[in-house]
Amino acid sequence: MSCGLALTIALALSNPAVALAAEQPPAAVGAPVSVAAEPLFADIVARSGALKALVDGWAAAKAADQADFFTSQAFTGFKAQAEQLAALDMQGHLILKERGTDGDLKCILRGISEDMPKKVQAVQAAATPADRAVALSDLSYLLNDNVEVITAPPQPEV
Repeated sequence: MSCGLALTIALALSNPAVALAAEQPPAAVGAPVSVAAEPLFADIVARSGALKALVDGWAAAKAADQADFFTSQAFTGFKAQAEQLAALDMQGHLILKERGTDGDLKCILRGISEDMPKKVQAVQAAATPADRAVALSDLSYLLNDNVEVITAPPQPEV
């Protein structure tokens, strides 16, 4: 079984929004379509916004500079949620790929899915408070980008 198929099955069974997004009809040829209102993509937007708020709060409070931060329930829970979000982004990529629509969003979602774990790891690996601040800022930017690329009005292909 391919990894993509296994991921699709696992996500479809664990999140009803995935199955709903997969059931959406293909877009009319040439018509720009927004996926922001579809359940899966709306879920991605909501999760990204919530995680961004956490990251921004940690950055403002310099919480990541505390000795026990990376073993705290808040951070370990965040990591799990970030992994789930990355999997949903990949699912969104696969759905758009299957539909044959929106090449840019499809590629961006895959990139975000691949970058999310790297950005979280960069926060953990940062050796100094200044490095952690940069890593948290990068992670916040990625989470914000995840919201904006989905909610941006679709543009006709040129």
